[in-house]
Amino acid sequence: MKSKDELIDDLLTLAFAEDIGDGDHTTLSTIGPDAMGKQHLLVKEEGILAGVDIARRVFEKFDPSLKMTVFIQDGTRVKPGDIAFEVEGPVRSLLQTERLMLNIMQRMSGIATVTARYQDRLAGLNTKVLDTRKITPGMRMLEKEAVRIGGGCNHRIGLFDMILIKDNHVDFAGGIPQAVQRAKDYCKAKGKDLKIEVEVRNTDEIHQAIAAGVDRIMLDNFTPERTREAVELIRREAPGVEIESSGGITFDTLRQYGETCVDFISVGALTHSVKGLDLSFKHC
Repeated sequence: MKSKDELIDDLLTLAFAEDIGDGDHTTLSTIGPDAMGKQHLLVKEEGILAGVDIARRVFEKFDPSLKMTVFIQDGTRVKPGDIAFEVEGPVRSLLQTERLMLNIMQRMSGIATVTARYQDRLAGLNTKVLDTRKITPGMRMLEKEAVRIGGGCNHRIGLFDMILIKDNHVDFAGGIPQAVQRAKDYCKAKGKDLKIEVEVRNTDEIHQAIAAGVDRIMLDNFTPERTREAVELIRREAPGVEIESSGGITFDTLRQYGETCVDFISVGALTHSVKGLDLSFKHC
């Protein structure tokens, strides 16, 4: 299995290949090979900056001679007019890396900004906002990193780092007890130490999940009132089990769910429909 760094490197390789093709003919035809220059990243909208470290990898991968000077780090709240960093070197390289860097940073900063907004909504509570697998294919590692930069937590990276038994798994397996036992047997046989989470739809399934000995219970599409009752039940009968709320939870209802004392609230909106933060890379 590839590491996070290897996956990011693969993404950048593909991104350059699909953007530049057999050459940036506009730049190659209008800019001389010896031309040197400097550009800076200008913030044009309030938000949370994310992707500075990835931007450095973009520049270094394309042209190691590019020199980047960072003024604002990932996770910083920014406002219009802020200069995040400067990059100096061959003009051809600056122009050919500009769009890829901006696409990544605008997307990551947008996700970090939305995540911070959701987590701020839970201020004073112990509940953490989680991302989901509703991500842009190929951008997984960057979008998950953006959630962390924004103050949220990653639910799981993919299908390999946690066992999440959802309703379809339960139905095909014949029930929660059967599904959980098979998962435990599988982990033992494969020598894997993975947390097991089960999605439940009602009180009876909560009791089954507790009896099966899971690590986390996901309350799927519960109302705030039902969630509060479920939390009281789980805390009483299985105080060590983590509790997650999921399904149709919006920014407006987020606080209500947090006040039920669940440990986590998963929100697909952190990544699936985010507007990028307005940034530009301009000559200076």
